[in-house]
Amino acid sequence: MPKGEGKVIAQNKKAHHDYFIEETYEAGLVLQGTEIKSIRNGRVNLKDSFAKVEKGEVFLHNMHISPYEQGNRYNHDPLRKRKLLLHRREINKLIGYTKEQGYTLVPLKLYIKNGFAKVELGVAKGKKKYDKREDMKRKEAQREIERAFRERQKL
Repeated sequence: MPKGEGKVIAQNKKAHHDYFIEETYEAGLVLQGTEIKSIRNGRVNLKDSFAKVEKGEVFLHNMHISPYEQGNRYNHDPLRKRKLLLHRREINKLIGYTKEQGYTLVPLKLYIKNGFAKVELGVAKGKKKYDKREDMKRKEAQREIERAFRERQKL
């Protein structure tokens, strides 16, 4: 199964709007207790989350996993930092990227693959305001072309 395939639970749509995605990595998540049950229920938010390399390990910050309703005292802190599972050579590449000026690690989507929760992590460089406007113009032009093509097909 190629990287990024599986049952998609959550996507960070804002990431493609705010960043140029240079490269993507698939990482496993270290979860506690009832977190996987909340993820399977789709109670996850990737909106303001980011990843950081700390002491040779990669951690995901600000990913909100809502507490499981039937979890009672076994529930977890919704915004705790979670360790990402990557190969050593991938972590070394990420360390090199993040040391460069302007690069950051952004989670693009969370999905379940073969029963395990996975995160697609993107090495991203921030867009300027004019880049965002240019992307919006390009998308709008593409929509117009598709709309005209559909109209022509109806005739």
